[in-house]
Amino acid sequence: MSQPLHPVIAEVTERITERSGAQRRAYLEGLRQYRPDGFLRSGLTPGNLAHGAAGCVVLDKTQLLGAKWPNLGIITAYNDMLSAHKPYETYPELIRLAAREVNATAQVAGGVPAMCDGVTQGQPGMELSLFSRDVIAMASAVGLSHNMFDAVLYLGICDKIVPGLVISALRFGWLPAVFIPAGPMPSGLPNPEKVKVRQAYSRGEVGRDALLKAEAESYHSPGTCTFYGTANSNQMLMEMMGFHVPGAAFVNPGTPLRDALTKAAVQRAAQLTAGGEDYTPAGEMFDVRSIVNAMVGLMATGGSTNHALHLPAIAAAAGFEITLEDMADISRVTPLICRIYPNGSADVNHFHAAGGMGFLIRELIEAGLAHGDARTIYGTLEDQALEPWLDDGKLAFRDPPATSGNSDILRSASEPFQSEGGLKVLAGQLGEGVMKVSAVKPEHQKVSAPARVFETQAEVKQAYEAGELNRDVILVVRFQGPGANGMPELHGLSPILGNLQDAGYKVALVTDGRMSGASGKIPAAIHVSPEAVRGGGLARIQDGDIIHLDALAGRLEIEVEAKTFAARQRRHPSQNTNSGGAGQDLFTRFRLNAGPADKGGSIFDFDEAHNG
Repeated sequence: MSQPLHPVIAEVTERITERSGAQRRAYLEGLRQYRPDGFLRSGLTPGNLAHGAAGCVVLDKTQLLGAKWPNLGIITAYNDMLSAHKPYETYPELIRLAAREVNATAQVAGGVPAMCDGVTQGQPGMELSLFSRDVIAMASAVGLSHNMFDAVLYLGICDKIVPGLVISALRFGWLPAVFIPAGPMPSGLPNPEKVKVRQAYSRGEVGRDALLKAEAESYHSPGTCTFYGTANSNQMLMEMMGFHVPGAAFVNPGTPLRDALTKAAVQRAAQLTAGGEDYTPAGEMFDVRSIVNAMVGLMATGGSTNHALHLPAIAAAAGFEITLEDMADISRVTPLICRIYPNGSADVNHFHAAGGMGFLIRELIEAGLAHGDARTIYGTLEDQALEPWLDDGKLAFRDPPATSGNSDILRSASEPFQSEGGLKVLAGQLGEGVMKVSAVKPEHQKVSAPARVFETQAEVKQAYEAGELNRDVILVVRFQGPGANGMPELHGLSPILGNLQDAGYKVALVTDGRMSGASGKIPAAIHVSPEAVRGGGLARIQDGDIIHLDALAGRLEIEVEAKTFAARQRRHPSQNTNSGGAGQDLFTRFRLNAGPADKGGSIFDFDEAHNG
């Protein structure tokens, strides 16, 4: 029997509602001004409509010009360099065929850029990564600007891509939105084995050939990478927010079940249009319950720290303001019930086989941790707690298993791996940041050590190779925030930090930048705000200062008298890496206008838009 909604979840939901009242009302008023009366293209002039239909086959052109069928717009992040997005190459034709079966048409409205952080880690192009989210939202808007579409199908999976697409879906919130995943690649070299090779390479014990062999055996085919980083956290969130066909997140590409789920997503989108009987505009479907459910899912699964950036940006797009304190309060009462790498040895295929999203959603609802009545494209979140399967070749749904198929991977909320979720907020003299604790052993969650201050990842690697870091140390890597260089991930430091910890040293990272969505066993206070380039405390730290990082108490302090610390001269970046070479110079306006990390690091000011 389901428990009543947990009082802390209810309280966080209520305070977000109260805090966001004016913005949310303004958002809904704006959305409803665009609410269509019938099919949207009926408002176009004959010339407009003729242009929009000119390239179609005769059957689709006839229906588009007659405006009798709903027309579905496809926003695609396809490219064949990203393994996760390679399967989308064939989706437009599959979608068009599925649409015609239910008297609908479909057109590719536009493509959006899709970069891979796995390719750009440690490279100059990584400085474009976070801002690509906002570019994707804007590119989607261009594609949807033609008023040809009655619902939108979003094809995207990876890191900044899905958050950017969700922002677009909410800013075009009078249209129904359905997200179509492509699924994870089959399991390859186990992730812990891959990490061992990475650390051995950083110690000089194996060569580049051995490293490349391990990486290629891990990332080996079309589909999402199998570890539980930002891409797969995205897919979990789309289920928790209700934008997916139930259970669609983690079905492998190129399988009959995956094709059936894609077809079902298309046909459900056609039913949700204003011309049908179940009009479900995305901006009204997505409400405060949706964003709270997303935060609960993130904590219960130990998901990507990148969503401490993306969820505030997504919420703002729909007129809601959420804070790191909201996330911390939810984490405090949400048990960790998943162990997926880097929080364990299993990957998302193992999680799916153990019970997957249907099991997870049911457990969270029954424990009173999720809003079961939150709206989704299929009804409510309670309706989302299902497992898809093929019954004589046809898509069907059944209840998830009563018990987990593997309690080392997935557990009930009453028997969790730990009583609290995967995220902690740390605050103090140095500012406010977040730390992912789900993969950090309790004995490493509290570190006090002298600081060693750096401005680039390259400087850290040079110091490590020179043997200067073989001691208890807290690495401070500053000038890595949105306003400095676009807030790149610093995941390339993970093997170094892992080696130092394995050698018995007390080690941690403090930065105004990001770590990977696959952040693992190293204690890292990240997204520290205010960032150093904008006057934050990190700009005053000096080598040798004693820093106290305590995830248990939520502290990030420096052992320097407050008056003395405040009087120190603020350091400025000694290097300018934004002069070009990988497109950084094209993003100067983004850096100048980016908001703080705790607000999502976005260039958008939706409060200003809501207030006219």
